[in-house]
Amino acid sequence: MSEDKNSKQDLEMNITDHLSELRKRIIWSLGSFIVFFIVGFVFIRDIYGFLEKDIPIQLSVTSPGEIIWIYFTIASIIAIIVSLPMLCLQLWLFIKPALTSKEKKVSLGYIPAIFLLFVAGLSFGYTVFVQLILPFLLSLNEGMFNELFTVERYFRFVFRVTIPFAILFEIPIIIMFLTSLGIINPELLVKIRKYAYFVLIVVGTMISPPDFILQIVVAVPLIILYEVSIILSRIVYRKKLRAQQELMDE
Repeated sequence: MSEDKNSKQDLEMNITDHLSELRKRIIWSLGSFIVFFIVGFVFIRDIYGFLEKDIPIQLSVTSPGEIIWIYFTIASIIAIIVSLPMLCLQLWLFIKPALTSKEKKVSLGYIPAIFLLFVAGLSFGYTVFVQLILPFLLSLNEGMFNELFTVERYFRFVFRVTIPFAILFEIPIIIMFLTSLGIINPELLVKIRKYAYFVLIVVGTMISPPDFILQIVVAVPLIILYEVSIILSRIVYRKKLRAQQELMDE
């Protein structure tokens, strides 16, 4: 009876410790977001000027609410980007006790890779938008309409194009992580390659305007990312098999 009571108390303490640790990690993550949100808010004019200098159009506002919207939206996106490493680090610290020493080293290396790929995806998406998509859409006008671009509508459209790229550029890291967990393997990725291509092409079509060349420009990098993911999955899979073989030999 006393053993059952002690076991129940240990379980309750264990759950309490986990919840306390989770709360601590959430507080650190939110604190990081708030700090960088404030920084983004302070430097909003510089950030907006950097984004606006690349476009050949004049942006307008139709209400005071749009000014507030652009301030909060840009500051929030900057905070998400810059605080992403901190969020990943806090997640790693939360699951760290359940990892082996080797898993700790490997998983810690994912953090900078996640951040760099996210930024690379945003940069690529923004470059494609400014250099290809926007000029194509403007060329369709050819003097037929008076052009009035509001800040809110323009940046909503920009984010709709760039943010999916930032997420899709995380495919290699996701594939590596799932391979390390044993959920997928390189053979499965090769087997479903044609279906993955189809999905990526559909995504590229949804992001880009209805122009064949632009859709190819968008889809090809996504397909390359998938092929890189297969290569990385093979590397992770071989290391995993080697580690399992070493354990069996012992």
